[in-house]
Amino acid sequence: MSHECFADEIAIDFPSVGHAIDRMRHAFLGEADDEAPLAAEVCVSSREASGGLIVPLEVPVRGTCPACGGRGEIWTECCADCHGTGDALFRHPVKLTLPAGVADGARFRFRVSSPHAPSVRVEVRIAIRSSAA
Repeated sequence: MSHECFADEIAIDFPSVGHAIDRMRHAFLGEADDEAPLAAEVCVSSREASGGLIVPLEVPVRGTCPACGGRGEIWTECCADCHGTGDALFRHPVKLTLPAGVADGARFRFRVSSPHAPSVRVEVRIAIRSSAA
């Protein structure tokens, strides 16, 4: 079964809902295996690494534009907030717990889920700086 079902009809009849349809396909059919995780690096001091700590992060999550409801347009005009894509970027707060004794170069992988957006894979690399710096 093709994942591109109805692609031509949507592109011709409803061009502004293409991104919303892609998100629905993603939600029902799952994510692509080639989807790269969102990568970040967190720098901590050697003292913080040895004692462990909780690091607040903000993960960008793509969701439906609240202004146009994902249509990409308001009446016959292109949506100014999303520039016609139907998407919006939201910041999702996350608290990453680093265990005591975390090593330089350690990687933490997790997934951030939101009720109104596809989940985002995240990979955080830990960099330990010397306490003298």
